[in-house]
Amino acid sequence: MGRILAIDYGQKRVGIAVTDELKIIANGLTTVPSAEIFDFLKTYLSKENVELFLVGEPKQMDNTPSESSKFVEPFVKKLAQTFPNIPIKRVDERFTSKMAFQSMIDMGLKKKDRQNKATIDKISATIMLQSYLEFGR
Repeated sequence: MGRILAIDYGQKRVGIAVTDELKIIANGLTTVPSAEIFDFLKTYLSKENVELFLVGEPKQMDNTPSESSKFVEPFVKKLAQTFPNIPIKRVDERFTSKMAFQSMIDMGLKKKDRQNKATIDKISATIMLQSYLEFGR
C-alpha cells in the first residue's frame, strides 16, 4: 500500500505533504528549494512507497491557468518523465495559500512565524491533500 504525495510547486520553494499508508490523514512533510525537488523525490521514493503524485494546478478565478502555470507545467512534464510508474493527478490549488495563512492565525502562530513562506507552502500542500482525501477521490 502506497502513500499519496502532494506537491505545491513554486518558483522558489516546493511544499510537500504526504498521507499515511492507509490514506486517511494528510501531514505536512517539508519544504524544498525548487532546484532540489527531484533529488529530494528520488531520495524519498527510495525509502517510501508512493502510489500517486498530487500536483497543485494554479488557476485564476475564471478557471483559466494562472501566471504560475508556465512554471508548473514543465515541472509536471519532467515529473512524469522522471517517475513514469507513478501517476500524477492535478488538483485546483486556488485559495490554499490564503487558507494556510488563516490556519496559522487560528493556530495562534506569532506574526513573525506567519511570515515564513516555507511554512505556508507546506501547509498549502497539506490542505490540498486533505481536501483531495475528503472530497476529490
